Amino acid sequence: MTDSSALDSFLAKWQAQWPEWAVAEVFLPPPQRQRARAWLALRGELTEAAWGGDDPTPGAAKLGWWEEELAGWSRGARRHPLGLALQKLPLDWPLLAAGIPALRASRSPEGDREQSLRGLAPFARAQAVLSAQLFETMPPASTQPMAEALLAEWVLHLPGRGVPAAGTDVPSLLALPRLREAPRAERIHAGLVRARLARAASGPLSAPVALLASWRAARG
Repeated sequence: MTDSSALDSFLAKWQAQWPEWAVAEVFLPPPQRQRARAWLALRGELTEAAWGGDDPTPGAAKLGWWEEELAGWSRGARRHPLGLALQKLPLDWPLLAAGIPALRASRSPEGDREQSLRGLAPFARAQAVLSAQLFETMPPASTQPMAEALLAEWVLHLPGRGVPAAGTDVPSLLALPRLREAPRAERIHAGLVRARLARAASGPLSAPVALLASWRAARG
């Protein structure tokens, strides 16, 4: 398998999990679309390793591998096919690697929502900084909304894995402000997550629902 076909395979894997993106990305400028798919596919690899499955051991090992991989990207090294689309971009890859332990620990948050958000803060900050660099926008003044968006995404992985921490039930999360001070790709993805939560759907939304959710998120 060539590097290009391996990259296409990982992008297709993420697209299969988020088929709504085929509708949602019409609200992105065409030059940003491939970059957004690669970035969201990378994030999907990390969050699936952190939160997916009944046994945390394989995911923890995978996250350890990703820490090394992302640190290598800053030195020009690359093993994962997603690096073909992302590694050469001038992003703070060590910062994202440094946020992975917090993501790993967020698999089973304890306490209330504020404690859960504090736990996610290092990864949320890294995500906010790198996405601003990637899409050439100003970093947000606060990364709290990004952490809230991540917490909502965590809840989508919950079926069969227990009860959310206090304050992370779906009604409480939907009452939080929408993600606004972030690149459009991040806002749209967060909008799709909220739409799935609102419909108690861990799977894809219908095209009309996805289109409306994406339009609202793209407007800011």
